[in-house]
Order: sequence, then C-alpha cells, then structure tokens
Amino acid sequence: MLTKRIIPCLDIKDGKTVKGVNFVELRDAGDPVELAKIYSNEGADELVFLDITATVEKRKTLIDLVQRVSSQINIPFTVGGGISSIEDVSALLNAGADKVSINSSAVKRPELINELSDEFGSQCVVVAVDTRFVDGEHIVHVRGGRTPTELRTIPWVHECQERGAGEILLTSMDHDGTKNGFAIELTKEISQSLNIPVIASGGAGAEPHFIDLFQQDAADAALAASIFHFKEIGIPHLKSHLREEGVEIRL
Repeated sequence: MLTKRIIPCLDIKDGKTVKGVNFVELRDAGDPVELAKIYSNEGADELVFLDITATVEKRKTLIDLVQRVSSQINIPFTVGGGISSIEDVSALLNAGADKVSINSSAVKRPELINELSDEFGSQCVVVAVDTRFVDGEHIVHVRGGRTPTELRTIPWVHECQERGAGEILLTSMDHDGTKNGFAIELTKEISQSLNIPVIASGGAGAEPHFIDLFQQDAADAALAASIFHFKEIGIPHLKSHLREEGVEIRL
C-alpha cells in the first residue's frame, strides 16, 4: 500500500503567502521561503506553490521566488499559476520545480495536458481542478475560482487522466478555508474511479479531518494551508497521530 502524503500549500499573491475563505478575503500568511523551509524540515511529504493571481493578471509564475523556495527544500515541489506552454514548464523545472500544476490553461486548451505529458512525462503533470456545487452539479471553475465553466467535474477529471495527467489536485471551493473538513464524498467518488492519485484540498481544520479522509481511502494525499501557516496543527504531530490511527504515513 502506498503511504498517504501530507502536502502544505503556499498560495502566493504579490510574492507573499496568502489564505482566504472560499477563494476570497485573502490575508497575509507569511514569507513563502521561510514557510517552505519549515515545512521541509518538519517532514512534509511534498510542497505545492500556487501563484493564485498569475492567470487573472495574465502573467507568468514568479520564477525568482520559485528558485528561492526550491533552494531551501529537499522534498518534491509542485508549482502552478499562469502556465500555458512547454516553454513555461521548462523554465519552472529549470528553476527547481519537480512538477507543474495547470488549471485554467488545461480547460481552455485540453491538448496542453497531452503535450506536457508527452514532453516531460505524466509524473510531472498535475491538473488542478477547482470545483463548486452549482444547481445540483459539481462544476469546474477557472481563473483562481472566479469563473464557472460548462464542464462537469467528474467527466473532466476522467478526460484529464486520459490525456496524460499524472495526478489530480481537487479543491472543493465550497469547503476551501472553512475548516469544516474535506469534501470526502466527492473526492472519494473521483479517487476510486481514477487510476491516478488524487490530492484532496479545501476544508482541513483539525486532525480528525485528515484521519477521516484517509481511513475512508478517499484520497492519496491531503493538502492544507492555513492550519499549517498559522501553526494550528504541526506536521510532525499530525503524522504521528495518523500513524497511531492506522494510516500508512511516512514519518
């Protein structure tokens, strides 16, 4: 059995780590380089860095900041935000990223998933899916969660897998920042219907939320932000508690 992963997420705006609720009301959460170093030293399994306004502001991810973060960590590092070409990915991998996360650009031009997978390997390609429950359907949103699409979430994640995505980062916008727990029902349905790993994101607020997610085998990894940034939960304690509850986790 593969071990479950704990992944802190750095949402970056104007070079700073931020965190909001339901993708709005952002507040400063600290220096991304310092946070990354702390998480790497504390035993995080991976780190995700999302430049959350790159697409909206029609610019590329902050390469310099990616280099500074990557120089301080020794764990797998995924970077997303404003990525729309093979050239963008090459620049980020050269800056120290191990994987890239694409979202709006994949929805706009799904062939990008195929191109990146063919060029760099599927293990490098994470497709981030921001989903909200609208009129009885789970609907994909883009541009940092600002814009709903006509895509239904479950068919879209299957298309992503077929096109060569190596992993799905599934964020429930309804749960994001609420600290009321992950969207387990939806995440489990998706995870158990795909052959690639699914990272659950949105809603982590307490250790039982992680235990519940993993004991139900609803995801391969759990991503969280504010509870780590504001030191509400420590990664070493969380991982130790998960192990005590019978979850296979790398300490």
